[in-house]
Order: sequence, then structure tokens, then C-alpha cells
Amino acid sequence: MSAATRDLDRGVFIPPLSNNENDPASQPLTNGFVDAAAVSQAVHELNEKFSSSREAPTANQSKNQVEAPPPSPQQLHVPVVVPTVHEYEGKTTPAIQDITPPTAKAENIELNSATTAKARHDDLKVTPAMEAYANDAATLPIHDVSNKTTDYHNAGSMASATRLKRRLLETDELILCPGVYDGFSARIALSVGFTALYMTGAGTTASRLGMADLGVAQLHDMREHAEMIANLDPQGPPLIADMDTGYGGPIMVANSVQQYIRAGVAGFHIEDQVQTKRCGHLQGKKVVDIETFLSRIRAAKAAKDRANSDIVLIARTDANQQHGYDECITRLKAARALGADVGLLEGFTSKEQARQAVVDLAPWPLLLNSVENGTSPLITVQEAQQMGFRIMIFSFASLAPAYGAIKAALEKLKTDGVTGTKKELTPKLLFEVCGLKDSMEVDSAAGGLAFAGGV
Repeated sequence: MSAATRDLDRGVFIPPLSNNENDPASQPLTNGFVDAAAVSQAVHELNEKFSSSREAPTANQSKNQVEAPPPSPQQLHVPVVVPTVHEYEGKTTPAIQDITPPTAKAENIELNSATTAKARHDDLKVTPAMEAYANDAATLPIHDVSNKTTDYHNAGSMASATRLKRRLLETDELILCPGVYDGFSARIALSVGFTALYMTGAGTTASRLGMADLGVAQLHDMREHAEMIANLDPQGPPLIADMDTGYGGPIMVANSVQQYIRAGVAGFHIEDQVQTKRCGHLQGKKVVDIETFLSRIRAAKAAKDRANSDIVLIARTDANQQHGYDECITRLKAARALGADVGLLEGFTSKEQARQAVVDLAPWPLLLNSVENGTSPLITVQEAQQMGFRIMIFSFASLAPAYGAIKAALEKLKTDGVTGTKKELTPKLLFEVCGLKDSMEVDSAAGGLAFAGGV
């Protein structure tokens, strides 16, 4: 199939410049496609800039092919020079003028070699307008996803997964994550100043579905909830989210990881319980065999690698209750060998066992799940830090206090006719926790007057 008959679903078609297959200029750019939106915008801008510099056809040019304005030397790594008219399946259609869209330069277009660029640049005159445009475009940051050499520290928008991973690799801090179960609890945690958050599966199931944590929440429930929480402040604290069992076999696990990555989740844990799972601090848990567990880890690792993502993969085992400590260590070591970033042994039976796990799996980072009044002994933040844990989550940190406070207020309402809310807890204060001022600033910056008189 010729380059001029490939499907157009992925964007705007860029035809070859030559019908000679041996001519480098006959090879399409990025399989002949560039981002349609970028092309549309760039063409509009460049048509304005170069309308006066187009030359009339020469005797050596066909009546349907006009030489487009040439690229400058600075542009040679991303030239796009095409005929003004081309044939596609027997129909004459307009082509794209000479462009170098900044967005394409930064993200989309790759060339096989400088030969193609040279073939499209020989004997072309560089105009002042092209020089000025190239100089402006050359200052744009280039995101090189082929070898991930981009300096995220200087990019100004480091991905949350990258920030979490670097904290694990480059510091020895204990990353403390309060468990949040909805947007409001997450907003409160942000206002308090935590530097990382944890989306609890038990809390999500309770708040979103009104049900117990018995494996009833599915991928769409968890992913939508995580996406909302992670994007309350995309440049704020990274979010670690529960992924339960991955919601199926290897294909479903891979799909779950892909969706969490797109949602902006920084890290997730995936466990070895059976699909009809339950909260890790209930009795009667059952786990799958080690090979099934490792197939989940392999699928998750492969999915994050395909996405070129730094999302932190946390391998969790609940085997302690059913098979004992040694089996847990065996499973976590196998997961570590497959590329899991962090380990999580759920349901320690003693502080000594927790301390020993850090030793047995060192220097691999371990996460400690602290559930006050759960089946494991209470370990404080200071104790966890001394033991050598790297991440500590308090799964019920928001859910349990919320239950107590809400229940007390409703009981008072039932008996006394009022809730007894403190005077300082005004509607405005609660809305400010939820980003009221930020929303007002957005409206004002855009020229809106909705809040000119205050609220």
C-alpha cells in the first residue's frame, strides 16, 4: 500500500514529496500523520506569516505543486514540507502548507534520519519570517519519551507518579498518607498539609456504594473516584489508590493499570486475595496460589512499562492469615524480582513481625497499613519510621472519625432538634475548604463579574 492510501483516522495526512521509492523525500513523516489540531492551528498562523513570501510555480513544477516556504536550519529536525495539492484515492484534495507546529515538535513528530530533512531543504531559500519563527520554536521544551531524559525538576509540572517515585528513591523519609474516601475528606487532608494521600477501597465502597468492603466495588467505581481525588490538585500531593485484586485476570489487570495511569494516580497496590475478597482486617480471608498472584504482578508491570509510566506498583499479600509469615516473604520476594516497586504485607500479628519484614526484604521499600482497632497491633508513625518502613497509610483515618462525628450530630438533631454545629463552621468556611477562593480567582482572571460583590 502506498503512503498516499493509508487511512486518515489518526490525524491529517502528509503525502510524500516524490513518487520515487528510492528518494528519501518519498517517505512519510511519522507514518504520514501529524496531530490534526496542531496542524490546523499552525497552518492558520503560518499562512498569515508566509502569504507574501510564496513563489509562483516554475517551469519545472507541475501546475498543482507550488514550492512552499522553506524551513530554516533550526527546523531541520522537524520539517514538514508538502505539495499544495495531492491525489488521494483518485480525488484531488488540499494539502498542508510548510509548517513546524510547536506541539508536534515537542511531542509528536519523529524523523528517521537527517537525509530526509536534507532532501526537503536543498536549494530552498530561508526567509526572515521563517528564521524568526524557528528561533521562537527552538525555545520550547522538548519532551523526549524515548529515553526519559527530561528533567522533571525543571519542567514545572512533574507527574505525580514521578514525584512519588523520586521520593522513594532519593530520600529516606517515611511518606505518610491519610486515608481519604471522597472529595471532601481529600480536601480536608489537603488543607491540613499532608504531602501524600491514600484512597481507601473500604472507604470508597462505603461512601460511593454504601456497602461493606467485600469486593463489591469494581474498576469503574475505583477509577472514577481516584481520578476525582487525584485531580483536585494535580500538582499537589500524589495519590496512592487501592486496586484490590486488579478486577480480573491479566488482561483486566493491565486495563486497570492503564486506567489508573490516565486518571493521574501516582501509585497503587494489587493483592493476592481471591476475587470475592474482603477487607484485610476481617477474618476468613482466602488468597490465590502464588503463580496467580505473580501473573497479576507481571501484567501490572508490563502495563506500566508499555505506558512508559512511573506509577508506583505496590505488591500486597494477605497470605499471613491463611499461610503464615514465611509464605508472605516468599511471595513478596518473587514480586520484587518481577519489578514491583514496593511491598505490602497486610495483617501483621505483632510489632516484632513488622520489624522483621523490613529486615528480611531490605533494602526494598515496604508500606505499612495502620488500621486502628483492626486485627494488627497499633504502630505509631514514629515506630514505623524507626523500623524502616517507607510509606505508611492510615486507611480509616477519615472514615472512622466521620462516622463518629456524623452519628453524634444526627443523634443530637433527633433528640434536641439541632445538630449543635460549632459557630465557626459556616457554609462559607466549608466551601473554602473545597476550593471556593480558587474558583473565584478563575472567574475573575477570565474577566467574569460573578463574584465582584463577594460571596
